[in-house]
Amino acid sequence: MSRPPSNSTAGLSFHWSTGRRAENNKQDRVKIVGMDAATLTYDTLRFGEFEDFPETSEPVWILGKEYNALTEKDEILSDVTSRLWFTYRKNFPPIGGTGPTSDTGWGCMLRCGQMILGEALMCRHLGRDWRWAKGQKQREEYISILNAFIDKKDSYYSIHQIAQMGVGEGKPIGQWYGPNTVAQVLKKLAVFDTWSRLVVHVAMDNTVVIEEIKRLCMPWLDAAGACGETEGVGELNGCLEGACALAEEETALWKPLVLLIPLRLGLSDINEAYIETLKQCFMLPQSLGVIGGKPNSAHYFIGYVGEELIYLDPHTTQPAVEPCEDGQVPNETYHCQHPPCRMHICELDPSIAAGFFCRTEDEFDEWCMRIRRLSCNRGGLPMFELVDSQPSHLVSVDALNLTPDFSDSDRLERFFDSEDEEFEILSLRET
Repeated sequence: MSRPPSNSTAGLSFHWSTGRRAENNKQDRVKIVGMDAATLTYDTLRFGEFEDFPETSEPVWILGKEYNALTEKDEILSDVTSRLWFTYRKNFPPIGGTGPTSDTGWGCMLRCGQMILGEALMCRHLGRDWRWAKGQKQREEYISILNAFIDKKDSYYSIHQIAQMGVGEGKPIGQWYGPNTVAQVLKKLAVFDTWSRLVVHVAMDNTVVIEEIKRLCMPWLDAAGACGETEGVGELNGCLEGACALAEEETALWKPLVLLIPLRLGLSDINEAYIETLKQCFMLPQSLGVIGGKPNSAHYFIGYVGEELIYLDPHTTQPAVEPCEDGQVPNETYHCQHPPCRMHICELDPSIAAGFFCRTEDEFDEWCMRIRRLSCNRGGLPMFELVDSQPSHLVSVDALNLTPDFSDSDRLERFFDSEDEEFEILSLRET
C-alpha cells in the first residue's frame, strides 16, 4: 500500500504547499514533473515544489478555529492532518459490478463531497477538537466513520453509492459532478445512515428557511400536530407514548443538521463583493468548509489566511484500502500528512457549496444569529438569504417530497446561465 512519505523524506519539514501553479494556464492543470494532477502519487509529490507558509501576523482560520501562523504551525498542521482526506483510488471492486475500478480523472467532486460529509460525521461522533495521530489506536467511532467511506458497494458513502445514486440524478457513472449534484446525492444517502441519524438539508435558491429546517430536525413537531395542536405538554408527552408515538430514535429533540448551500458567486469569475463574506464563513464554529474549485477540478476548502484559501486536494491516486480481519482500517492514507494546498481566493470558480453542522438546536440558533450579523456588515455582500418561513415564490422540495429532476431546467430560472455544467439547476417534476 502506498503511504505518505515522512516530512523529512519529502523535504517538507512542515512547509506549506501552494495551490498557485508554476504554469498558470487557462485550464489551471497542475503539472508536477510533467504529470497531470489526476495521476499524482506520493512518489510524484516528493519532487514537487512546495512553498513555505507565509510568515504573517494575519490569523489562520481552519473550520471555525483561529491560529497564529507565527507561533502555532504545529497546531495548524495537526488540525489539517486530522481532517479526513479522500482522494482518487484505484483497484476497488467495479462500480455496479461491471463499471470502473478507479475514479481517477472524474471522481474529484465526489471525493470532496465525501470530505465535507466526513467532517460532519467527525463532529457528530468525535467532536471538532478530536485529533488524529499516526500509529495511534483509533476509537471505535472513528473506525465506524471510516468504514462508511470504504470503496465498496455496501458502505453508506462509498464512491460506489455516490456514483450509482448519481445515475438517478441524471449523472452517468464516470461523469464529473458539480457541487449541487453531490449535495443532492449526499442528502439521499444520509437517509440510510441510521447510526449517525443526520438531517442533510440542501438549501436551494440561495435561501435558508428556518421553519423548514426546524421541522426536519425536530420531527416530533409534526407528530404533535397530528395528535392535536391544542394539547399541552402533558398531553403531548402522553400522545407520543401512545398510538402516535414515534420510534425512539425519532423522538430526540433535535436531529443533527448538515446544511449544504449550493451557491453561485458570479458568472465566470467570483464576484469580489462576496469574498469577505466567504472568508467569514470559515470563521463560524459550525463551518464544514466549502466544496468547489475549478471546472472539472474540485477541491475541499477548509480555511483561509490573508487572501489565500487553504484546501485539501483529492487529485492523488492511491490504492484502494481493505479493512483488516479484526475490523480495523489502515488509516494513514486517509489523512493528508503533507502541508495543505493554497490558492488565491480570486481563482475560485463561482460555483460552490458551503457546509455547516449544527449538533443541537442551540447551535443552529447561534448560527442564525451569526449569519444575520454578517448580513448587516457593510464589508461584503451576503451569499444567501436567511428567512423565518418559506417565501411564497419558492416551493420546498423537502415539503413536497419530490425528487429533483435535472433534465428540466426551465422551471426554476436563476440569474445565472443555465448551461453552466458546473452548477446544475434543480426543478420540480410535474405532478
